[in-house]
Amino acid sequence: MLVLLPLVLARAQGPSARDAGPPDAGAVAVEAGLARTDAGWSVEGLAPDAGGATAEPVFVPPSLAQDSPAPYPPELAPERIAGVVRLELWIDEAGEVETATLVLGVHPLLDRAALHAAPSLRFTPATLDGQPVAVRLAFEYRFEAPVPVSGAASQAPVTLRGLVRTKGHRRPIVGATLVSDSAPDAPVQTDVEGRFEARWPAGGQRVRVTAPGHKPGVFLEALQTREALEVVYGLAPLVINPYETVVRGDRERTEVSRVTLHDAELREVPGTMGDPFRVIMLLPGVGSMLSGVAYPVVRGSQPAATGYFLDGIRVPILFHLFLGPAVIHPDFIDAIDFFPGSPPPRYGRLLGGAIEGRLTRPRDDRVHGSAYADLINAGFFLETPFKSTGTNVSVAGRYSYTPWLIALAANRLQDPPAPGRLNPQVVLDFWDYQLRVEQDVGEGKLRLFAFGSSDTFGTEARDEFGETGLQSILFHRVDLRHRHPVGGGELELGVTWGLDRFSVISRDPPDEDTSIHIDQGTWAARVGYTRALRQDVTLRLGGDADHKRAIVDFYELTPDEETDELAPVALATFMGAWAELVWQPTPTWSVVPGLRVDNYHLSPGIDRTAVEPRLTLRHQLTDSVVLKGSAGLFHQPPTSLISLPVVDVGSLFLGLQQGAQFSLGAEWKVLQGLDVGLDVYVNPLVRTIELTPFADEGLVDDPSPLPDPGDGSGIPDRDDLDLPDFKSRGLAYGLELLVRHPLGDNWFGWLSYSLQRSVRRTRFYRYDADGNVRGESVSNLPFAFDQTHVLNLVLSYKFSNSVSLGGVLHFNTGRPEYGTLGTQTHRVGRDSFGRASWVKVDRDAVDRLPAFIRFDMRLSKSWVYETFSLEAYLDMLNVTISRETVSFEYDGGGGRPLSKKAVGLPIVLPILGVKGRY
Repeated sequence: MLVLLPLVLARAQGPSARDAGPPDAGAVAVEAGLARTDAGWSVEGLAPDAGGATAEPVFVPPSLAQDSPAPYPPELAPERIAGVVRLELWIDEAGEVETATLVLGVHPLLDRAALHAAPSLRFTPATLDGQPVAVRLAFEYRFEAPVPVSGAASQAPVTLRGLVRTKGHRRPIVGATLVSDSAPDAPVQTDVEGRFEARWPAGGQRVRVTAPGHKPGVFLEALQTREALEVVYGLAPLVINPYETVVRGDRERTEVSRVTLHDAELREVPGTMGDPFRVIMLLPGVGSMLSGVAYPVVRGSQPAATGYFLDGIRVPILFHLFLGPAVIHPDFIDAIDFFPGSPPPRYGRLLGGAIEGRLTRPRDDRVHGSAYADLINAGFFLETPFKSTGTNVSVAGRYSYTPWLIALAANRLQDPPAPGRLNPQVVLDFWDYQLRVEQDVGEGKLRLFAFGSSDTFGTEARDEFGETGLQSILFHRVDLRHRHPVGGGELELGVTWGLDRFSVISRDPPDEDTSIHIDQGTWAARVGYTRALRQDVTLRLGGDADHKRAIVDFYELTPDEETDELAPVALATFMGAWAELVWQPTPTWSVVPGLRVDNYHLSPGIDRTAVEPRLTLRHQLTDSVVLKGSAGLFHQPPTSLISLPVVDVGSLFLGLQQGAQFSLGAEWKVLQGLDVGLDVYVNPLVRTIELTPFADEGLVDDPSPLPDPGDGSGIPDRDDLDLPDFKSRGLAYGLELLVRHPLGDNWFGWLSYSLQRSVRRTRFYRYDADGNVRGESVSNLPFAFDQTHVLNLVLSYKFSNSVSLGGVLHFNTGRPEYGTLGTQTHRVGRDSFGRASWVKVDRDAVDRLPAFIRFDMRLSKSWVYETFSLEAYLDMLNVTISRETVSFEYDGGGGRPLSKKAVGLPIVLPILGVKGRY
């Protein structure tokens, strides 16, 4: 509910509130510049009720709970400019200033000082019939030029000048007050850059510095006649890195199912190792292959059906070694947008959701950096501005040494080798890097961003007798982007070079050696343009092209022959164009039609075209309730379990996957700063081609022949593929609930619940009592990754002593026991001799794996020093050491007793680390 409250702050000359004593009812004390005056509220009345009702509600106006003085700019003191800056404030239900708008200005410097100070004002919430409500009110800052204490003092030279900043991150403090015991009636305040100048008597004196949100500081100075002492004062914050309310200029909200996370919501969630992208696993609509494995199963689809983006750049691999952190340093990520369904048309060539990380904005005030080390990896981040040239350089990197320690421990646990020989060494290794150079070019920005990642795992021989089996995944990306205002809008141009490499090395001395290296080179380009055609209409256009070439380097040595081949296996070009129109016919309605067209070309001669219309509707039903809905078509090349080089190119001859997404939902801003979101969705999967490396006895119900590529195409024939049938169709549907308290009041948290079902049309075998195949049947069966219920509860609180404590409670029901990732359900039958034995059940009668519950915890403590801060933390996934059952071991038979044993490994990640910020 919104209440329009015209409010006038009348100021009169007089003593400060500090001197006059407590103000009377309805009065507050406000400080502006160096002048201290009384200020009183004058409530002219509420806006009349539109329905003309005579019953008058009981309204209690807000009152000022925390002042935010606007310092008088020292550079205006010689001009002695004074006046009243009038603002319009939007005060939310919690008494926070959500927006501040200039109504009437006096001077640009005075206007800026007022707008900078206003967001820090705090009010007791306004209430209507006892319920907190948002209000709009008028607020005035009266600026008066500083009045010299005496004529002599006004002519006195500056004796002390300097900067007041916060200890640790060195951020300037605006509006800090400095008082000298030798001149208590001549206080000074810092300006918008945290700087000050004082004209105090010479001699030794104590300087007391105070500022809201900081501990007071007392400094001893010896001031000399006709000399100006230059100082830098640091004040310790009351709470180090508090969970402050985040106010940002995010892009306009037009999507239906977007969830955006910021700051501590990304880096301080228990069980995530401080990695922003792992937080996605705790949002609604997300299941998992296995607890701790970070690749999300979004709305019951394969992990590879969800696209990963970084500022518009498609990222092939998002996480290290499945269990590790993401391939991007956390300090490079400013926010993450998660679309579990119905992503906007700028996201193409995907059948499921989209995850986009937004890079931090380069900071041009000073050098920033951080470094950390924990039980998993160590990393650093450094950002340096060059103000003279308008250049900013940022670099980051990480290396994991702990997998080496784990490998060392695993090697020691191996059985003793034969005399004179060494056991193969377990290898687990990963690293990543990022480099950004951003340059001002006229009114635009030019950015070079390079990043890459490497993962290697397996065993490696340490002598001439040992066996080697290694797999590695590596990628590099170099992106050049330019943004510039054009024709009343903004144009973005980007080009990206990339290399993906997948390698398998196997050596079995003395005469067997196999190595496969698959390299996929990529050249991509994109263009986007946004322009407001009218006040109520915004047009967004874009296009992208992606050219990929895959080459296989195959070497094999056998006792009979040696083979060494280097051959291209795929050459493809994907091109797409999209358009989106944001139309707001009324202030409460938003209609966003969109269209995307993609062409998939695989040489020689295979072309696929996909047309994807999309529509989004949003309606502001009340001040606190929004209704929303969306519909769209989506296509994607065949997918494997995770994205691997060549899969989306080489398998294109199988055709495209196709599906539709429909969703309805509501958003509700509840009291006490809570946001509630509810979405229901139905996704018909018209055609799926989900490749899997695991054995699976399910036969899909799609007997249509595969397209014939023709002779000499270089595309493998169907008879050469040692894979189960994988073409199918299906349906995904469910409900998602998110109750969230965003950053603020020193805590954040959310409750997410997902009711999700995902089924596929499947042909499967039927077995008799002896376990023999007796026929086939067809039915709609739950998908291999179907988890019906998923619940997450996230809470984190920062105490006044800068100790943070948080916990995560996770619960999910089990997947079907199909045999896709483990064993298929068995029942007691008989063998050919009539003895009790285990036999497989029909696939439509398999059991569900047991439900799983775990608890994660994060405890941290921060310290602040003059120029840097330090944080020590303990972050532990699965504190309860819960074991998730992934399959069952069926033993016995043949005259032996039958037994059934759960198979599972408790994945526990205790991360003890320390991080410093400069």
